Amino acid sequence: MRKYVIMGVQGSGKGTQSTLMRRDLELTHISVGDILRWHVQEHTKIGAQVRRTMTAGELVSDDLVESIVRDRLQQHDWNYGFLIDGFPRNVRQASFFLESYDIDGVIHLDLPDEDVQKRVLSRRLCANCGMDYNLISDRPEVEGKCDVCGGKLVTRADDTPEALAARLRDYYSKTEPVLELFRRKEYVLTVDARPDPATVQNAIRAGLGLPPGK
Repeated sequence: MRKYVIMGVQGSGKGTQSTLMRRDLELTHISVGDILRWHVQEHTKIGAQVRRTMTAGELVSDDLVESIVRDRLQQHDWNYGFLIDGFPRNVRQASFFLESYDIDGVIHLDLPDEDVQKRVLSRRLCANCGMDYNLISDRPEVEGKCDVCGGKLVTRADDTPEALAARLRDYYSKTEPVLELFRRKEYVLTVDARPDPATVQNAIRAGLGLPPGK
């Protein structure tokens, strides 16, 4: 059983790399961001709270995120291990996590701010089915329309220059100390996230001693 945490700024490719690892290593990808977006799309009480917070470019409260992570991991559907994305984001969350779970390593995707801005501000989301696109690397066949369902592509509420700037400030002030905490207790692998996804994936697997992708 393999258990990993994947960390990095917005747009560093955490979701893409998690998908590539999950595909043939049979890991369960647990994306805190996806769980929160589901609540927003389903208009739950949690979703209403999350929408207000994300629109302001702020991070969701520790109590709420820890509760979501605890409930998700208690499902125990990760027979071959898990790869958790979007958590922990600060020292308190990291301490909670380390007290509760053993992990095999932390994958840190490193991406300069100028590349973060290019990637994040080019993201689009299908308003109907939730399919993700990026106008730089994954353009739809018909501009503004989802290839899967034909729905309208929209910008995420939190993908604005102002919200991104706020998230980057939060990341460097709160999440960087988490990496330092992990470095004292766990193995942290830092990988350059600028190359294409396959190159980044190969670097991750080599660094963790995992078999190459199929």
